[in-house]
Amino acid sequence: MQKTKKKLILVTLIFSLLFSAPFAGGFSALADDTGTVPAHVVEDGVTQEAFSYEDAVRESVFVETNLDTDGDGVNDRIAVDIIRPAETEEGLEVPVIMVPSPYYERLGRGNESQLKEFEDGVPVKFPLYYDNYFVPRGYAVALVDMIGTNNSDGCPTTGGYEETEGVKAVIDWLNGRADAVDRDDNEADAYWSTGKVGIYGKSYDGTLANAVAATGVDGLETIVPIVAISSWYNYYRQNGVTLRNNGASGLANTVVASERRDLCAPVRSEILDLMDDPSGNYNEFWDERNYVKDVDNVKASVFLVHGLNDLNVQTNHFGEWWEGLEKNDVPRKIWLTQTAHTEPFDFRRAEWVDTIHRWFDHWLLGIDNGIMDEPMADVERGANEWETYETWPAADAKDVNLRFGPAAEDGAPGVLTSGPVQGNNVDTLVNDWTRTETQLVTNPEDPSDNRLVFLSDVLTEDLRISGTPELDVRATINGEAANLTAYLVDYGTDERVNHQGGSSGLRQLDERDCWGQSTDRDSACYRQHEILTHTRDYEIVTRGFMDAQNYKNFWESNPLRDHKHYRFQWDAYTHDYVFKEGHRIGVVLASSTRSRTVPNRDEVEVEVRLGQSGITLPVSGGKKAVDF
Repeated sequence: MQKTKKKLILVTLIFSLLFSAPFAGGFSALADDTGTVPAHVVEDGVTQEAFSYEDAVRESVFVETNLDTDGDGVNDRIAVDIIRPAETEEGLEVPVIMVPSPYYERLGRGNESQLKEFEDGVPVKFPLYYDNYFVPRGYAVALVDMIGTNNSDGCPTTGGYEETEGVKAVIDWLNGRADAVDRDDNEADAYWSTGKVGIYGKSYDGTLANAVAATGVDGLETIVPIVAISSWYNYYRQNGVTLRNNGASGLANTVVASERRDLCAPVRSEILDLMDDPSGNYNEFWDERNYVKDVDNVKASVFLVHGLNDLNVQTNHFGEWWEGLEKNDVPRKIWLTQTAHTEPFDFRRAEWVDTIHRWFDHWLLGIDNGIMDEPMADVERGANEWETYETWPAADAKDVNLRFGPAAEDGAPGVLTSGPVQGNNVDTLVNDWTRTETQLVTNPEDPSDNRLVFLSDVLTEDLRISGTPELDVRATINGEAANLTAYLVDYGTDERVNHQGGSSGLRQLDERDCWGQSTDRDSACYRQHEILTHTRDYEIVTRGFMDAQNYKNFWESNPLRDHKHYRFQWDAYTHDYVFKEGHRIGVVLASSTRSRTVPNRDEVEVEVRLGQSGITLPVSGGKKAVDF
């Protein structure tokens, strides 16, 4: 079904006299060679409402794949619900904003948990605002049911290549490289598509965007992953520590289409066996689900958004992915928020709609509106307090090694210092797996057998970290196995975003505002939110967990030898944080915790060599910015 594309040319009716963006302050249209085809309308660098949402074409297609994930002998089809301007029936060709998801049957999308709705087999309600806003501006919106979910065939594989291939097949269809049928089993052709696709998605949806981008598929021009996974190992593990049991198999059971739950039981059983919860090790199952290793295939631009306090999809997901994008010079932009697992339409709505509008116009319609000339990074410091930066991480961020020193007196916390530590000092902690992270980090001055606390001097000026902290601990352990836990803590009273309150730090309000056009069945109006704050005397900035048996690598466990000296090195979660003047930086070391991990319950002691152990922080300004 290879189709012939109409060649689009840019007709600019008003030009700037100087070196300004071609569309700035003027009116432009995109038309075919004859000028008779309905056209996009561009004014002030962005597309304008020129098409009717009420009259838009709404349809469902089922894209063929070469997959048979449920083993029924028939290739799986991927269900796609599409809304596009009626003028696409008159020759208008449009780009596609795609939202692939496993959540269209249950859970829903957005904070209002919206689901697709159908009438006589025709989709009449599309979750989220993208259809209401962008269809009138000359885009198609395609909502893709991930393989094994809702109306798609097959079985979910929790990040496996089958899920990636299913979404990729839809992009291929939009570019004439794959076949599809409609609900009546008639051949369906995407004659209306320019072939240019942008994928938006939060959480699992954004994870699919990362996965498909890592294939380098032609036609995928941009992705917008919001609080998205980049490696499923990092979602269920950290450095050999299992964060939750039965995760991948359990999630496949959650998202599978209800009518196929029993049919897909063998697939879930295989996942349960292959993911190897007891060891927590990395293996081929997890390697298949690691998109970071394929980041050099990414050709699409990336607009990444993540919560710096996301305790669901932790920040190492964007940290490792972003590092790979940077190495490959992928065009990119990033927003980092103080909220948790949520999306910018809820925490920064007006700015988000304006920015993503210009982003899609630029990458999917080729409009030169200056979006890529703006600062690369927006970082939220406090509730609704944003700063912009030309690069991320901070261009002047340098690794600074901070050492763990002994306490000045018995019972006092240890010292965190950038200077040398004299002597051969050791300190010991005893594993108590019942301890929560709150118990471990509060009251740092109080003695405890189950943790070691190291505090900096009171800061005389603000200190910013930007990047990924690294732990380096020399220790002996009187047992074959132990977990290691580290917290980087800001000790100082301040008003902070309450990211564990409400819905990821947000409270949903009764008031609504509207973004785009509505119908009786699909409203463009959504409830507003406010950011929750609270005043506390500390904040856990980031965490880091390690299974000590993985001291060589994360592919294999090596039982520890009693009282042998080991060097344990592991990353904490990526962050961007400002420790304020008058506060103190703290590092808390423990063995296991029942907060956020499956703890090791062995009764072991960890003897830490001070002076030889410490943490490396990516400090803006480097060593000169550290005065302790």
